[in-house]
Amino acid sequence: QVQLVESGGGLVQAGGSLRLSCAGSGNIASINTMAWYRQPPEKQRELVAAITSGGSTNYADSVKGRFTISRDNAKNTVYLQMNSLKPEDTAIYYCNADLSLTRVPGTYRYWGQGTQVTVSS
Repeated sequence: QVQLVESGGGLVQAGGSLRLSCAGSGNIASINTMAWYRQPPEKQRELVAAITSGGSTNYADSVKGRFTISRDNAKNTVYLQMNSLKPEDTAIYYCNADLSLTRVPGTYRYWGQGTQVTVSS
């Protein structure tokens, strides 16, 4: 069984920083792309940032220059460093991973349970 567990969310004032982590565990053979999404109140989930196994990254325009995604392949972990936070960054943040399982063919997408980030003005 595979789990993605997020941590690092919380309440911060505008202009502050937070670092989110998402660790994968279970019968993981390899992880391809890992990503962070967010869902603001009463809005649809949107992509924030993604990183491939080779380290290529892409970001939503709204977070470019403020957020940095990184990963530690040895730990099956992806990070999101969020700086210069704004009230509009308030959302539940979810990580996901496209991964292969041991002894099971195919690639599968897993999601974490989400972590709340609240930015006060």
